[in-house]
Amino acid sequence: MSDLDAVWLSLQLAGITVILLMIIATPVAWWLANTRSRLAPWVESFVALPLVLPPTVLGFYLLVLLGNDSPIGAFWVSLTGSTLTFSFSGLVLASVLYSLPFAVQPLQGAFESLGRGPLEAAYTLGAGPLDAFFSVAAPMAGRGYLTAVVLCFAHTLGEFGVVLMVGGNIPGQTRVIAIAVFEHVETLNYAAAHILSGGLLAFSFTVLFIVYALNRRFPIRVVGR
Repeated sequence: MSDLDAVWLSLQLAGITVILLMIIATPVAWWLANTRSRLAPWVESFVALPLVLPPTVLGFYLLVLLGNDSPIGAFWVSLTGSTLTFSFSGLVLASVLYSLPFAVQPLQGAFESLGRGPLEAAYTLGAGPLDAFFSVAAPMAGRGYLTAVVLCFAHTLGEFGVVLMVGGNIPGQTRVIAIAVFEHVETLNYAAAHILSGGLLAFSFTVLFIVYALNRRFPIRVVGR
């Protein structure tokens, strides 16, 4: 039952993370795709940082940033009465930051591939910026959104270092699939580890196959371009 709880918790974490990332990554990717600001390389570097930074390092700094002694952690405790560290809320925040490049980069590539023509046509028909985005740009970037959603969901399911540092291993609250696998290996319960690992392996391969198949048919820049 504890493994089923870990699977369900991981699915909840991945689902919430994907929703938040689509909300956050859309304006960031749109701005990066259209701006000529000198700040763009700095923003792109910050977004891509989780791709090269060891997860335990990112997890350590998040643990410090979200701790009860930090302004963010103290504010959250005063607001909710619970801590951000070693909680599901902390896992969500850590997962959003850790999977940010997997949302921003595919969307940025999709927006860049649109060009200015469709938007200018919408403007000539009287559409405002928001109307042009939601009625023209977003639908045309649908493959980018699909790629971002799939990659972010899969990446969140496979998290280990960041969630271990920020959330620990609390059954029913922060014990996700990757941590459950690690725990089974530590206790030499290889049979249970095989079941969870095999499920993640099959899911990850399926996700990658879908993403690459879509990109061969509808080219979109993805993470690691």
